[in-house]
Amino acid sequence: MVRRTTVLLDEDIYKMLVRESIKRYGTAKAISRILNELLRERLRDRKELVKLIYSSKLVKITQEEFERSRRELSKRFENR
Repeated sequence: MVRRTTVLLDEDIYKMLVRESIKRYGTAKAISRILNELLRERLRDRKELVKLIYSSKLVKITQEEFERSRRELSKRFENR
């Protein structure tokens, strides 16, 4: 279902959306389509991040083990 709403955009955001609309679809009249695509993409990324954060972990590691591993890895990069 399509819903109609009014969105107040800053001038720079509007210009970017018009440029992207013309680039993708050859017309400035596809701004709603561009907005939907960008919002869907951003929300999907956020949903995937939240899912990753709260998913069951494959490995259990303490904070101390993590820090030790991080320091060792940093030393390896510095010695290259």
